[in-house]
Formats: sequence, structure tokens, C-alpha cells
Amino acid sequence: MKPRHLLPGLLTFAFALPALAAGADAPAIEGRHLGLAWMIPFAGILLSIAILPLAAPSFWHHHFGKVSAAWAAMIVVPFAVLHGVPTAAYEIIHLLLLDYIPFIVLLLALFTVTGGIHIKGNLYGSPSMNTALLAIGTVLAGWMGTTGASMLLIRPIIRANDDRRHKIHVFVFFIFLVSNIGGALTPLGDPPLFLGFLKGVSFFWTTEHLFGEMLVCALVLLALFYVIDSYWYRKEGRPKPDPTPETPVRIEGGVNVILLAAIVGAVLASGTWKPGVHFTVFHVTLELQNVLRDLILVAICLLSLRVTSRASRIDNGFSWGPMIEVAKLFAGIFITIAPALAILRAGKDGVLAPLVALVTGPDGQPNDIWYFWLTGILSSFLDNAPTYLVFFNLAGGDANLLMGALASTLAAISCGAVFMGANSYIGNAPNFMVKAVVEEAGIRMPSFFGYMAWSCGILLPLFVLLTWIFF
Repeated sequence: MKPRHLLPGLLTFAFALPALAAGADAPAIEGRHLGLAWMIPFAGILLSIAILPLAAPSFWHHHFGKVSAAWAAMIVVPFAVLHGVPTAAYEIIHLLLLDYIPFIVLLLALFTVTGGIHIKGNLYGSPSMNTALLAIGTVLAGWMGTTGASMLLIRPIIRANDDRRHKIHVFVFFIFLVSNIGGALTPLGDPPLFLGFLKGVSFFWTTEHLFGEMLVCALVLLALFYVIDSYWYRKEGRPKPDPTPETPVRIEGGVNVILLAAIVGAVLASGTWKPGVHFTVFHVTLELQNVLRDLILVAICLLSLRVTSRASRIDNGFSWGPMIEVAKLFAGIFITIAPALAILRAGKDGVLAPLVALVTGPDGQPNDIWYFWLTGILSSFLDNAPTYLVFFNLAGGDANLLMGALASTLAAISCGAVFMGANSYIGNAPNFMVKAVVEEAGIRMPSFFGYMAWSCGILLPLFVLLTWIFF
């Protein structure tokens, strides 16, 4: 799949970006009618991502798109047979318009624009420099999104550590901090918080109520990283300085900084401007501000390709490989995840009712600890944006109530969705993109389970501490 084929395909769907509601007569299937067997393809695609790159690397490299499509077909085909083609068509179209296309368009815009910003200069990957870069990325993630910050800084940090022998931990902590933890500052930081913003949560509520939790996580992880990086730095016998010429740090492709600000503005405007204009595509209601937002994002993507010199992108090591890999794999993930999310939305009427019941105490009040951990555990493997919405609605779905009397519950849901996306490669899209970019640079990243050994060993004790302090 070449980028020249990817962009027209996205443009084809541009006028149907994203759906916010389904019509009352939509031929949808209810989650309470679904059994656990419908979750098998989702488990299958997760195991494929975890095992095949190790067991059959050549096969996976050439056919991961076909594997993703095969697991998706195991949902689509039986669904059409059992529930009818119209129902299957509605579910797929709804999924495309509501989730996948806007998700990929935003990622594509951020990937393309940040890929045109080339930070030149001799950044040397010492423990202090690496820690400073991670701290800067953590702050930027809250204001330009975890994807934007990750794609902006991952290539400079790869170059800064090009002569380090022990550097895998650098990229693991990069995913922890820049691709996840830092996204808690604003609704622009991570998709779950943006969905909350669209549901009525005020823009700076997250800055005020999640700042303490984010700060604790960031400080603990940065301190731990500095200790680990200093240990390996000394063990390497203080590597020779970076062989690249000593040049001042400067930015090429500065026009993309303006385009990056335009992306932030377009996303923010779509949540604040409500013209009340909408139309329906196959029972799916589309609102004008969201259609315009995604058309603007596609236009920004094309404009960035037009105005950025080819030399800057080559110097930046830019290629379409990571974006294509994410697009193909997440297409399968989004389709196979649909039954799991439908079952969760069914709440006490679905087969996962015992799991859902954990979030409410005997007195009928929400249990913040379980909201934090269940939202987080499911966000580690399911898409964290719809998972956030499921628990947001389980807590009542009233933004004013959740920002007021139930503020601790909303904080627990938000922290679980944002922070625990770092627990696995598929917990948040930037995780997988960072992995793909690093591996394309010739650096071997941990396997799916290898990465989870890092996250379980470091993040889970941190989240226990967070629970004790805040929830």
C-alpha cells in the first residue's frame, strides 16, 4: 500500500468523517445479545501481533495486513450471516465513520506534519540530555497530543543515542512518558479526554484535576529513568561523543510548526463551534463541525507534503512505513474490538456484567479504585477512547455531575484511560508508531510480551502508588 494510494482513500471518506450518533431506526445489534465467542477474533489479532513478529518475522513483515484482514473477516462474515447484511453493513460503516477514519486522519496529519520538522544539531544522548528530552516531550504531549509530541521528538532522540550500546530503555520510557502520561494535561493530549470535552467536560478541568496524578507519575518515571540511564552510561565506559559535526541546534521545516498549530486549532474548534448543521449517512448522523475539521486535517496533511522540502524529510528519516503499519493493524483491531465494546456498553445486561458490577459499591456509590483499574486494564488492550466513554456513561454520563460531586470518579476514569494505555504496544496508537519508527531506524525493540515485562515491572507498582495517594 503506497502513500499515494493511502491519501486518496482517505479523501474518498472525507465527507463522512466522524459520526456522532446513530439514527433511532439503525439496524444495530445490541451488546446484550452477544456472547463471549465474539471476542475470539480480537484475542486472535492481539496474539498475532504478540507472537508472529517473533515466530515468523519474514511472514509477518510481508503479510501483517492480510493477517489483520483475516481476523476482521472472522467478525464481518459471521455477523452478516447471523444478523443480516444490512446490520453488518451498518456496524462497519458506523465503525468507519465514528472511529477508524477520524482516528487515522488525525494520526496521518500529525505524522506528516511532525515528519517535516527536522531538528538539526548535535544532541548527545547523555543521561541528563535524555532526561531533559523526555521531560520536554511529556509537557508537549499535553498541548500537541501524544501522537504529535511522539512523532516530533522520536527521531531526534534516536539520533542523540545513535552511538549508545544500551538504549532500548530510552524508547520504552519515551513511550511511557511522551506517548501516554503527558497526554493528561488537556483534552488535546489524548483522544479519551477529547471525547470527554465533546461530552461537556470543560477544557481546563483535566489540567486542574489530573495535574497532581500526572506530576507524580512523570517525576517518578523521570527519576527512575535517570538512574537506569546513568547506570548503563557508566557501564558503557562513557561513550565517545556523537560523531556528527558539532552544530547549533536549529529547526528546518518551520512552516510545519504553524501547520501543527493549525491542527490543534482545528481539533479545538470542532469541540467549541456548534452550528447545529447535520446530515445522515446510512443511519449515521454527521455534524458539520466534525466534517470540516477532518477535511481541514487532510488539507493540512497535503499542504505539509507540498511545502516541505524532500531533503528535510530524507534527513529526518521520514517514511510511510510506520503509518501504513498502524493503518492496517488498527483497521483489524477496530473491527474486532467492536463486539467487546458493545458487550461492555450493555452493562449489567451483557455477559461481562460481573466485571461491570465491580465499579459500584453496595451503597450505590461509584468505586473510584475499580473505575481506575478497570478503565486502565481495558484501555491497555482495547482502544482507550471508546473504553473511556463506556465508563463515563456507567458513571452517569452527566458532565456537570462528574465534574462536581463525582470529580474523583471522572479523574479515576481519565487517569485509567490515559496512563494505562502505556501498558502495551496497542494501548495507544503512538506506542505502536514509536515502535515502528525505532525499528525502521535499525534498532530492535522489545517484543509484545517483552515490552509488557517492562510495563508490568515499572508501571503497575507506580499505579498502585497512584491508587494509594489519589483514589
